[in-house]
Amino acid sequence: MLRRYGSSALLLLAAVAAWQGLASLQSVDDLTLASPVEAVAALGEDWRLIVDNAGVTLAEVLLGLGFAIAGGTAAAVAMHVARPLREAAYPLLVASQAIPVVILAPLFILAFDYGIGPKVAIVALICFFPITVNVLDGLRSADPSLVKLMRSLGASRLVLLRKVELPASLPGFFTGLRVAASVSVIGAVFGEWAGAERGLGRLVLLGNAQLETPRVYAGVVVLALMAVGLFVLASLAERAAIPWRRAEVAP
Repeated sequence: MLRRYGSSALLLLAAVAAWQGLASLQSVDDLTLASPVEAVAALGEDWRLIVDNAGVTLAEVLLGLGFAIAGGTAAAVAMHVARPLREAAYPLLVASQAIPVVILAPLFILAFDYGIGPKVAIVALICFFPITVNVLDGLRSADPSLVKLMRSLGASRLVLLRKVELPASLPGFFTGLRVAASVSVIGAVFGEWAGAERGLGRLVLLGNAQLETPRVYAGVVVLALMAVGLFVLASLAERAAIPWRRAEVAP
């Protein structure tokens, strides 16, 4: 483990050093690229402003993720149980991903005003697909011999779903959750760019317009840390929820 994370830390340090070296070149305009030192200084100077706006963005992300988890899991179970529904809805679910979020964000703002609602809806929409698809695949990956055994014992459809198929879907659920956690921040930022009064996305947009480049990069760093933190939390939740999978993977 130490070797694994040590290699990641060295790679990160190398990337930061390359960033610092590139930003220090005379040919690079400070308004175009702020150095890591300047970004850290901006974090120190504007930490209250950044933290306040980060709290707004984090609330949007967590609410959107919550709705996506509930809606995506319910949709996956419904499509798994009802095959005609799966055959009708699955192509539409895939086709929905072809619509750029950049186009949908302003429409959500026009429909639901500038409050937190549109941002939560955009995050939920982005996170819905990976959770639904992975849970559906997990439900369908249940051991056929175990399913046959439960049916031979007279288990009802509900018992089969609860005892066999839902536990089998947990690895897929957490895979989808990790993907959703990584992209959820992007949805919140797009929503805030389309129209918002507060949030890190709006702060970055205003900083770019005001030529506050270090503040822009400081905001981007916080957004990246937020996405990484959510990914790590999802991974820790998976370890706690399905420890047997960790034991299977370890050998």
